[in-house]
Amino acid sequence: MKIRYVNGKRIYYAFMAGAREVTQQRVHLNKINVFPVADGDTGSNLVSTLNHILQSVTPTVSINETFQSIADASLAGARGNSGIIFAQFINGVASEVKQHQVMTAQSFGQTLVKSVPYAYESMANPVEGTMLTVIKTWAEAFHDAGKKSNDFVEILNHSLEQARDSLMKTPEKLEILKRSKVVDSGAQGFVHFLEGITNMIQSGNVRQYLQQQFVQKDDYQLTETITPEEVNFRYCTEGMIKGSRVSLNDIKKKLMELGDSVIVAGNENLCRFHFHTNDPDQVFLDMRRFGLITEQKVDDMVRQQDALFKRKSDIALVTDSIADLPANFIDEMQVYRIPLQVMVEGTPFLDQVTLTTPYLFQLLNQVEEYPTSSQPPIKRVTETLSFLLQHYEKVLMLSVSGQNSGTWQTFRQAAKELDQDGERVAVIDTRKNSGAEGLLVMKAAEAIEEGKSLEEVVELVNKWIPLTHIYVSVATFEYMVRGGRVSPMKGKLGKWLNLKPIVSLDENGKGIAFGSAFSQKANTHKIMGIVEKHHQEAAVERYCVVHADAAEKAKEYARELEKITGKPPVYITEISPIVALNAGRGAVAVAMVQSSPAK
Repeated sequence: MKIRYVNGKRIYYAFMAGAREVTQQRVHLNKINVFPVADGDTGSNLVSTLNHILQSVTPTVSINETFQSIADASLAGARGNSGIIFAQFINGVASEVKQHQVMTAQSFGQTLVKSVPYAYESMANPVEGTMLTVIKTWAEAFHDAGKKSNDFVEILNHSLEQARDSLMKTPEKLEILKRSKVVDSGAQGFVHFLEGITNMIQSGNVRQYLQQQFVQKDDYQLTETITPEEVNFRYCTEGMIKGSRVSLNDIKKKLMELGDSVIVAGNENLCRFHFHTNDPDQVFLDMRRFGLITEQKVDDMVRQQDALFKRKSDIALVTDSIADLPANFIDEMQVYRIPLQVMVEGTPFLDQVTLTTPYLFQLLNQVEEYPTSSQPPIKRVTETLSFLLQHYEKVLMLSVSGQNSGTWQTFRQAAKELDQDGERVAVIDTRKNSGAEGLLVMKAAEAIEEGKSLEEVVELVNKWIPLTHIYVSVATFEYMVRGGRVSPMKGKLGKWLNLKPIVSLDENGKGIAFGSAFSQKANTHKIMGIVEKHHQEAAVERYCVVHADAAEKAKEYARELEKITGKPPVYITEISPIVALNAGRGAVAVAMVQSSPAK
């Protein structure tokens, strides 16, 4: 079988075959992922990138039109270091294809060589021994072979062997690969992509090959031999920016000031960036000046390494960003947190990750439209759960009250998709929020650390839920009115009367107005009375104080509560931006768990 030319549809089928092989090798690629950080997600990121291309593109006969469509989809769906390098190489190909309807092997080889610099230029500091090196080797080998032959099959076989040889030499170029006794995972992924294309052609029947069932390969046990290097920049951060004139170089320079592993791909209308930083919240606020941020993604590489190398238990504990907990506890107990989204003038910020409460209050003075909130996208929850199920035996997911958010349903949907028998994942609607949800997560983490089974922890959490309460002292009606929770007329009346509402949750997790007072001092006194009544009915085992830019008031609450309970709070922390949207600046809340059922 000889192939003398390629058109748009043949290119699309090639991508299908390449994606198929990368998908089969996903787990293997994750296991050998050590550079730039051993975070175990290269395979998953490449699969996500390729699947987005296949789902988004409708091929035509024109190779120019199809490659342009693939390039746009690759930028929109690119994930991870290798995914974005791959996307920028494809964008280079699309730019160099020009107006060709079909291409010969010679013209295609010339296009590949011209496209390599696009991939190199996307990186602030290009590193040899990675996917870059293998792409360059393959493109040059394809181009050289194309001078002697016009048969794509022959050229592909030859250039694939050169790519494999380049792959095997990656440990010679990167010390971390040599020390870990692996090849570069991104480069290996690219070789698998080429192998998929070659296997399809050699099968002789494209349609039949692509329709064959395949089993994901998981016969590569290597993670235990890898010693991860220290993570200097904790968060693998990605975003997409749309604008009329996006400056890729300016974005690259700005990102280099804030972290490392900088990759910027795209064109003047669309930019996809990836880098590692310790300050993802600052990054996205800075990026707003370059255009509309349409997507944000942040992975905690420390927590990923916990799953890979330092698991405290066989049970992973997952919650959402509404659960207000101190950062040191989350790190110590290896709690995995999935952020909800805060939509600010078209930009989906990640609650407690790319948007913190102090920055939220700054933004509220700058925006005309009041921000809204939404549950995590199902794809993000599924990706997180899939990763955890690769490394833990069981997963426990505790969500914010299902009465107040669709997060619980999203968690359940992801669990049902990945654990159809319901044996490995348990999802609990805590019917709480903020500090109350945080206290339940804390107690669940402690039970897991004690060695209790998933079933035992689930039983305990369900027992603790009715013993857990939260009372929020709201300083002003302003934020409730702006967020649509209270009508403007009631807000004006409350302001005129100087009313200070107390908000709580009923037994089903629905928000309720629990009471009010005519001054902040009276409000505090009333909440202390509520806590004292609970404590008399059944001793308060533990409590926390959370606040919205009201640290001194929170300390005052803690002093009064210690007089009542005889113990200090287990923590004082700031509430999440989503809770702050409704409670408003100056709000303070006390959450507690009673030691036995209330009478």
